[in-house]
Amino acid sequence: MIVLGIETSCDETGVALLDSERGVLAQALHSQVEMHRDYGGVVPELASRDHVRRLLPLVQRTLSEAGATLEQVDAIAVTAGPGLVGALLVGASFGHALGYALGRPVVDVHHMEGHLLSPLLAEPKPQFPFVALLASGGHTQLMRVDGFGRYRLLGETKDDAAGEAFDKTAQLLGLGYPGGPAVSRIAELGNAGAFAFPRPMQHSGDLNFSFSGLKTAVLTAVRNAGELSEQVRADIARAFVEAVVEVLVRKSLASLAETGLRRLVVAGGVSANQQLRQALKRETQRVGAELFCPPPELCTDNGAMIAMAGLARLQAGAGGAPLGFGVRPRWSLDDGS
Repeated sequence: MIVLGIETSCDETGVALLDSERGVLAQALHSQVEMHRDYGGVVPELASRDHVRRLLPLVQRTLSEAGATLEQVDAIAVTAGPGLVGALLVGASFGHALGYALGRPVVDVHHMEGHLLSPLLAEPKPQFPFVALLASGGHTQLMRVDGFGRYRLLGETKDDAAGEAFDKTAQLLGLGYPGGPAVSRIAELGNAGAFAFPRPMQHSGDLNFSFSGLKTAVLTAVRNAGELSEQVRADIARAFVEAVVEVLVRKSLASLAETGLRRLVVAGGVSANQQLRQALKRETQRVGAELFCPPPELCTDNGAMIAMAGLARLQAGAGGAPLGFGVRPRWSLDDGS
């Protein structure tokens, strides 16, 4: 079965062709980072308009690189939520119209389910059940995953997601947008112990997160520092990254202990962070658990992960969506839908 995956939930237009036997045949991605950089964040209307411009050429390019035609596509998977409503509508309307024209089933996919299943596109693949840490610009969650569509929320952020905290810290340090890669890069040049930031909810007794207090601590440090030298920026960045990584690692290990599971999957944009990967690798090895991370190109939003989630739903017996369609800008992954 060949599935065409379409991702337009935020500021990246992703398209991929996935074959159930041969894996990813081809994929294409356009990032809107440069367009949004001057605004310090994503402008929803600009994002939607750019998806309209990019989607059809990316589909044509993907088909060409795969040496395939639309008639060979057996099903279409589209991101239906969560995300920016206008951006979601672009991909959903395109995918459903194409499915109607071709007479092919269209499967609505949860964006974070795509991230959760993205490690299945790499080797080695994790076996069910496992715990998943989903860390991105809009989500920080721990999920117990017992199989396709069988997810239970263990903990989540009560305010800012980890990715949001990275972006806001980058703004405070004058590093521009997007913030995650820039903060991580200069953190490597920082001095250990130069700043001490809190580890929010580290001892809360549950598996929830909070990063707003950490963001406030960075703001206070920046104000107290006065004029920021490059070294002070690096020192603050290092202290911030160490705090985020320590909280994510501790909560992840606690989730393994609570569930009794020995496999941890880490996905989402923040999972590309090398400091986080190194710390998780070290600590999972220490407790005798396995760690699975998607390759960096599958950490950001992409069409391949949506095709993967769509394929999994089809193989589990899901039918195509009805002719009428809608999107769900706010959609809980564990609500059974």
